[in-house]
Amino acid sequence: MATRTDLTPDRILEAKAASKLRPRDLADDLGIHEAELLAAQVGQEVTKIEAHPNLLIPEVEALGAVMALTRNDSCVIEKVGPYVDYRPGDHASMIFSPTIDLRFFPAQWVHAFACEQPTDAGVKRSIQVFDAAGDAVHKIHLRPESNHDAWAGLVGGLDLRDTNRQLELEPRKPVEAAKSNSKNLTILRQEWERLTDTHQFLRLCSKLKMNRLGAYRIAGRPFVRPLAVGAVNKMFEQVQKTGIEFMFFVGNQGCIEIHSGPIGRLVEMGPWQNILDPGFDMHLRSDHIAEVWAVEKPTKRGPAVSVEAFDSRGALIFQAFGVGFEGRDCRPQWNEIVAQLPEREAVSA
Repeated sequence: MATRTDLTPDRILEAKAASKLRPRDLADDLGIHEAELLAAQVGQEVTKIEAHPNLLIPEVEALGAVMALTRNDSCVIEKVGPYVDYRPGDHASMIFSPTIDLRFFPAQWVHAFACEQPTDAGVKRSIQVFDAAGDAVHKIHLRPESNHDAWAGLVGGLDLRDTNRQLELEPRKPVEAAKSNSKNLTILRQEWERLTDTHQFLRLCSKLKMNRLGAYRIAGRPFVRPLAVGAVNKMFEQVQKTGIEFMFFVGNQGCIEIHSGPIGRLVEMGPWQNILDPGFDMHLRSDHIAEVWAVEKPTKRGPAVSVEAFDSRGALIFQAFGVGFEGRDCRPQWNEIVAQLPEREAVSA
């Protein structure tokens, strides 16, 4: 998207008042970033607040049960619950609870806003965080049962006292395309066999001058298996049918949100595949999926088997794993589901 520079905050507000589009869609329609749409409302319905998770997230705990939303260009995940047990870190921090499971990357938390938007049903309150380019990183929406009495204290304590209605944004970084290095294939396969934790994999790729998708494309069996795009819906259907729990990861450069549990209501609507369960919603643009891989990585707790989907640019859309029990990453029923997913047909020359 080429960002427009001719729109003043007042013109953005005029367009907002005349539109019925959702904020993200309106921003795209105007040729601006979503963060700019919120910045134009500063001093009215929006307040600029501290963005660093070490400052922001401990204050969110006082709000009680809220809705946590994380998205990328192809998938949205929404979970309801309280933010508890925040664990800070320089490179990465996290919330780890039975309902809200998040990984934060603080360097990407650059702009944050506290929003109060009047509606016919009352005021909708949310906290919205964006990266340096103005793209959404994470959003927190209060619900009727949230502790709204804590809102004023949170906003007052984090208020930047910055009334500038424009933002200085950096250019959006392009998605890194698949990067392979066939000269290091033997080393990749040898080191892959020696993995003891899934988190070691990206370090291995970096050392060998590759990235995740590039490594998958050359590794071959028994490490990876290319799946048909339709395997994604088959996976959801089998998880729903069997009632097993799985882990579903959706993220961007600044945040990863994880659902652990079963699938109840699965609803396909046009290009969207949706999970609509109490406390958990997922919305996936199936038509964005270009590559799907079944991946197996050895760990100390048994093999970790995943299904991973990428778009045409090489961006990771989601990862899905079986939920391990009793200190094991291996879940036989999940592994059986993955093993039966249809493979991608070989592409002829």
